[in-house]
Amino acid sequence: MATWDDVRRIALSLPETTEKPSYDGLPAWKVRDKGFVWERPLRRADLEALGDAAPAGPILGARVPDLGAREALLADDPAVYFTTPHLDGYPAVLVRLARIDTDELTELITEAWYARAPKRLAAAHRAGPPAG
Repeated sequence: MATWDDVRRIALSLPETTEKPSYDGLPAWKVRDKGFVWERPLRRADLEALGDAAPAGPILGARVPDLGAREALLADDPAVYFTTPHLDGYPAVLVRLARIDTDELTELITEAWYARAPKRLAAAHRAGPPAG
């Protein structure tokens, strides 16, 4: 079970990441002012759309590279990943934080970071530290 402390630790370990409150005052993590993961409680419209399937507990929003990646995550593990009509057509998923392990969370957050980081910064991170 992952926690907000895990999200914070993983996100802030990535280059040039900052934690800044989102427009609604909730935690959000950004790379050069582009959000890649954020706390995303369900809103009234979300609850109405999801009905009995609406999860309880903490919800993480995460960017994904594209809509294909989004659909793959939603299909692969619907116990962890879900969406709402509000996110239709948007490359992001919602995550039941209590149902994701920290290894998968690390992969998700890192991929979200790559989806939003400038190309040169992402390439430098993928290359790793300089040899020597």
